[in-house]
Amino acid sequence: MYIAVTGSSGLIGSALVRFLTKGGHRVTRLVRRSPVGSDEVQWDSGEGVQDLSRLEGVDAVVHLAGENIASGRWTSRRKAEIRRSRVEGTRRLCESLARLARPPKVLVSASAIGFYGDRRDEILREDTPPGTDFLAGVCREWEAATEAASRAGVRVVQVRFGVILSPAGGALKKMLLPFKLGMGGRIGNGAQFMSWITLDDAVGATNHALITGSLVGPVNAVAPAPVTNSEFTRTLARVLRRPALAPMPAFAARLAFGELADALLLSSARVIPTKLEGSGYRFLHLELESALKHLLRR
Repeated sequence: MYIAVTGSSGLIGSALVRFLTKGGHRVTRLVRRSPVGSDEVQWDSGEGVQDLSRLEGVDAVVHLAGENIASGRWTSRRKAEIRRSRVEGTRRLCESLARLARPPKVLVSASAIGFYGDRRDEILREDTPPGTDFLAGVCREWEAATEAASRAGVRVVQVRFGVILSPAGGALKKMLLPFKLGMGGRIGNGAQFMSWITLDDAVGATNHALITGSLVGPVNAVAPAPVTNSEFTRTLARVLRRPALAPMPAFAARLAFGELADALLLSSARVIPTKLEGSGYRFLHLELESALKHLLRR
């Protein structure tokens, strides 16, 4: 296929581009800077694709671009930028795709399990209503922003990613140093559920959404066995052969990270990949301990 990808320099995007090109697909990267090669096309989250003719004939688009939600405290300005980059960027991209003479057959657009908000131990499937906090609102608008592509006849899949595990980036990379030093531990009371997925399976689920015509709408990209934060930290410490004796109290997390702590560190999301499993996706990593041993070569 001829596939265009936004966010191709990010954790998922860079791994996905490698996977697709090795599989024989032609990949064009949609970049926000000036293009430096024939395989790049410029786009802007405020204006859409600059030279739309470059995307004529594209079979599929994977949209992964968006401001990093975990790179700093959520000031009013930062929250506005998070919302703008995801909602407005997705809307402009989809409006551009809808103007093509032959729109792509499928758009796989990133979302997140933040859609559900803090739900304690409630089991969350794709048809579960959204939460009510800031991140849930962003995810709801983010997914709705694909409407122009749907109206143009594009099959749209919104992939709700969980916590993506990779030593190359994201949450796991940030946790490795303190845990290796024996300074890791649960956050808050540790009862909050973490719905995780390895980077390999995040790429695999994205590819599965591209090629599986029965998948439409939201799809939870998480492993089938979510764990509590206590279970996660104990397992990571065991795999690293280190103690986990330095918990972070909830008040300390809030003091350090503000609103972000409640949304990302202390909230609970027990998410199940109902549509992925129902459509035949076979996970490479089903259980947390074996997944961490694979990722950390233990």
